[in-house]
Amino acid sequence: MSGLRVVPTWRHGQERLYVCLTDGRNIAWYDREAGRVNLLSEGREDDVLEVLGPFLTGPVTIGPPPVPTPAELARLTLHPDDDLAPNRPGEALLIALDRDPGPAHRLRPDPRRRALTAEQTVGEALDRLDGAGWHALHSIPLPGGDRLHHLLIGPGGLFCVHSLYARKQKVLVADPMVALGRRDPQPLLRRLRADADRASYALTAEVRPVLALTDPADVTVRTPPREVRILRDRDLSTLSRLGGVLKPADVEALHAMARDRNTWGRV
Repeated sequence: MSGLRVVPTWRHGQERLYVCLTDGRNIAWYDREAGRVNLLSEGREDDVLEVLGPFLTGPVTIGPPPVPTPAELARLTLHPDDDLAPNRPGEALLIALDRDPGPAHRLRPDPRRRALTAEQTVGEALDRLDGAGWHALHSIPLPGGDRLHHLLIGPGGLFCVHSLYARKQKVLVADPMVALGRRDPQPLLRRLRADADRASYALTAEVRPVLALTDPADVTVRTPPREVRILRDRDLSTLSRLGGVLKPADVEALHAMARDRNTWGRV
């Protein structure tokens, strides 16, 4: 017996299988997505592969961990309280509802829950772009109690995405106003452009605004709005087809910068 054991963990949404000694020290880990076994201890390769055998899902490369990039080093130095990457879609609303669920019975649905549904629906759609070289951050706090619903970073650039619950409602867009059903129109596009400007200032890079509508019955845009993309949640995947703006190294560097809470402290 080698005395080794396998311990599964999740880091930043990705599974890793760590190979540990009896005293708890790690000597290797298996990155299933990358198909790589990273060895921290020489001379135990055969033992590591033997204990990982039931977990290996295909051909793997074996060797010492790759040298971290500058962006990875910056991420590793972040204090957990300052790292925004673990934020779930709608994180701020989840916390608010947990602290104050509201009355059990009310005549009208709690608008916070509809807003949460919108952010979760849009957030899940954006997270599915991760394998195409994109990164999504959610519920980014801004000074003054404001926040960005989502920030998408990838080869096609940076996008500030605002989620709007529109299930089975007609949406009328007349820049800067957005009206849902029979409700009074609101200058939502003006706010969205302001959010994108704040994000551009924080990241010193152009951030383009996107309004994401969740399951609307119909969308009417009287005139194409200035600078703002308007997409249904099911069409957010079209953003992944954009490219030619950022190189992979730039994407990683901006992601490392954006996930640091301190980046947003003075915008």
